[in-house]
Amino acid sequence: MTIDDKTRTELEAAVFRRLVEHLRARTDVQNIELMNLAGFCRNCLSNWLKEAADATGAPMTKDESREAVYGMSYEDWKEKYQKPATAEQLETMKKVHPGH
Repeated sequence: MTIDDKTRTELEAAVFRRLVEHLRARTDVQNIELMNLAGFCRNCLSNWLKEAADATGAPMTKDESREAVYGMSYEDWKEKYQKPATAEQLETMKKVHPGH
């Protein structure tokens, strides 16, 4: 299957939006769990979005990129949904991502 660049970009954008919607709905899944299992989390997505904006010269702050991913301010999301990391999660993080 061959698709043109415009269609590929539109499909990739649709997939990104669906991933963000899915992560917004799954507030029970903690960022540390995502990092430990998948190697990325909501913060990574927001950082990648900010980097892409910076690369194209589009104005976007770190807070704006986080709000685009979280659907609210990062501080509000942490207050509502973030739970303290367990000792096991922190130990896994050290093994999987040394230096974090």
